[in-house]
Amino acid sequence: MLKNIMYVTLHVTDQDRALRFYTEQLGLEKRVDHPGPEGRFLTVGVPGSPLEIVLWPHAAAAGQPGTTTAPGPVFLESDDLRADFEVLRDRGVPFDRPEPEDYGFGIRAEAVDPDGNRISLRQRAAWQSSDG
Repeated sequence: MLKNIMYVTLHVTDQDRALRFYTEQLGLEKRVDHPGPEGRFLTVGVPGSPLEIVLWPHAAAAGQPGTTTAPGPVFLESDDLRADFEVLRDRGVPFDRPEPEDYGFGIRAEAVDPDGNRISLRQRAAWQSSDG
């Protein structure tokens, strides 16, 4: 049986620039960086989490992500999103709004990577948490 989600892929135009954004600005860790016959296989992940984000090379194209108000393809969870928002903003992470928003499921913010990929940041409402 299936047991885990291994990877989520984000298309990026410059893997080195994306790696700097995801590690230096968002605080993720580099997991795999391997040259291969089909291209460089580069992944990052949240420390302690088994899920990895593949930063896959892709030429810029019309209709790139970031032109919509839909949530991003990757959701990162925070225990204190307002505090994390301040840290990330100080590191230069761009957000679509000046502050996190309260909504029915907790608190949310949307970051945008250098290629326009939206990264959804969430803090669960107390009624959703396993200890709340």
